[in-house]
Amino acid sequence: MYWTLELASKLEDAPWPASKDELIDFAIRSGAPLEVIENLQEIEDEGEVFESIEDIWPDYPSKEDFFFNEDEY
Repeated sequence: MYWTLELASKLEDAPWPASKDELIDFAIRSGAPLEVIENLQEIEDEGEVFESIEDIWPDYPSKEDFFFNEDEY
């Protein structure tokens, strides 16, 4: 399983919190790339609910990781 910013961004609008099956269903319905669906299928299903993309990919960058001032735009 590998994640990139582009792949993970396909789940930003997912209905969080969500189970593995709900995320796979969302990815299919939203037309996400096959790699996203494959990555979700590789997650061990222990019946847990994911609160955000960070639960799946802990290294997902947050807004604080980018160095720009939103007030300027």
